[in-house]
Amino acid sequence: MNSKISVKALSQNAPNVQPTGVPDESIYNDPHIYDPLTLEHAEEDGNDRRKRRFRRLAEIWRRLRRNKLAMVGLVILAVLILCAIFADYVAPYKANQFDMGALFAKPSRQHIFGCDNFGADIFSRLIYGSRISLRIGFICVGIALVIGVSIGALCGFFGGVVDIVFMRLIDIFQAIPDILLAIAIIAAMGPGLANLMIAVGIAAIPAYARIVRASVLSLREMEFVEAARATGSNPARIIFKHILPNCLAPIIVQATLGFAYAILNAAGMSFIGLGLEPPTPEWGAMLSTARGYIRDYPHMTLFPGLVIVLTIFALNVVGDGLRDALDPRMKR
Repeated sequence: MNSKISVKALSQNAPNVQPTGVPDESIYNDPHIYDPLTLEHAEEDGNDRRKRRFRRLAEIWRRLRRNKLAMVGLVILAVLILCAIFADYVAPYKANQFDMGALFAKPSRQHIFGCDNFGADIFSRLIYGSRISLRIGFICVGIALVIGVSIGALCGFFGGVVDIVFMRLIDIFQAIPDILLAIAIIAAMGPGLANLMIAVGIAAIPAYARIVRASVLSLREMEFVEAARATGSNPARIIFKHILPNCLAPIIVQATLGFAYAILNAAGMSFIGLGLEPPTPEWGAMLSTARGYIRDYPHMTLFPGLVIVLTIFALNVVGDGLRDALDPRMKR
């Protein structure tokens, strides 16, 4: 009796069994069963998505609350924003309400921060100035963020000629100090609030472009990006849905620092006469006006400088707290 059994006969009689741990290929074509990117059910109702999003935000807020400095900074920023919004109700005087009998008045009950060389209440001007300074920060960071992140993402993802051309242009811009580049742009476009914000925003673009490019270069070869490519996702979807969300931590930190730099650079432009001019209630312009009286009337520089310092401090600690709360690698 021949004890040998052919392999072909065995294969014909053997049941169709998939290897352990490997799903049947038919499930890849059923969107109700399997999503190759998330390994979850691809279709879920709106309530489930909203619940998952709410749980994610609650977890971020819980981690942010652990950082006491971040919460202090958040309170400071909230107060500044509320003062900017409700300045007409919070400020005891109008921004340009001058009292010739209160020139250089020192802090008192009537004027808690004193008065400047025009007889205007410094506390009221700081409150109204928060509108201008915060607007400068937001718009400058917005300009730099949109352009810089776009350039950095394109260069990091595509590489090649795109990377070479854009990064050489970034190198040229970065070779010029930010303040000098802003001065050159304002000198060409003319002074004014709009030109000031454009100049400071353009000068900050290289920092965002380099940070995002470095992050994208480290992420574009990772498994989740390869999985997205394998499913046929186009480059725009891969960049904006899969790569940039994982670059949030360095972008947020740079944005908070950039907000502070924007306020300081705008103050510098006003100081040399290329930004806002007195009697506009802008923090940098107030410091510029008070520099000639710092020895005799130090309160004129003390309070605007203190407000700038507190704002920068708040932005920095909130940025660090958000970095720790948003970065998945910082989870405990």
